[in-house]
Amino acid sequence: MRVIAVVISLLAILLAPILLIRFRKRWVAAFNLAVTNRITSQFAARLPGFGILTHVGRKSGKLYRTPVNVFRAPEGFLIALTYGRESEWVRNVLTAGGCDLETRHVLYQLSAPTIVHDPTRRRFPLLVRIVLRLIGANEFLQLSTSPAYGVTSKFR
Repeated sequence: MRVIAVVISLLAILLAPILLIRFRKRWVAAFNLAVTNRITSQFAARLPGFGILTHVGRKSGKLYRTPVNVFRAPEGFLIALTYGRESEWVRNVLTAGGCDLETRHVLYQLSAPTIVHDPTRRRFPLLVRIVLRLIGANEFLQLSTSPAYGVTSKFR
């Protein structure tokens, strides 16, 4: 009986953050906006799998910088919508028709944002698919590299 209690306790500890994220996405999103994004903005543009999206507010016209997990795709980039399509940055990018992305010291101009619903998450790496499934993320934003502007390195 004691072993069962320990196993159940360990499972609860491991699954609690995942369940919290899945069922309290808005709370986690508010926390990330206030705390986590400020910290990750300091290094997100340099690390693999991360980037900084620069986008314009729909109503304010203000320039925003949002750290995201980003994945290369043949036609551009993919971003998992862990908080759903109603996130402010997603709505801003869709309204503007694009954004800028800085990742791995390279600046990309992205266009043609499209939300894709894909419960299989097959376009993401295996480990990412598992995490996305656990948090219930079935949608991603697909962005194309804009041929008119291409790619520029910030460090040339």
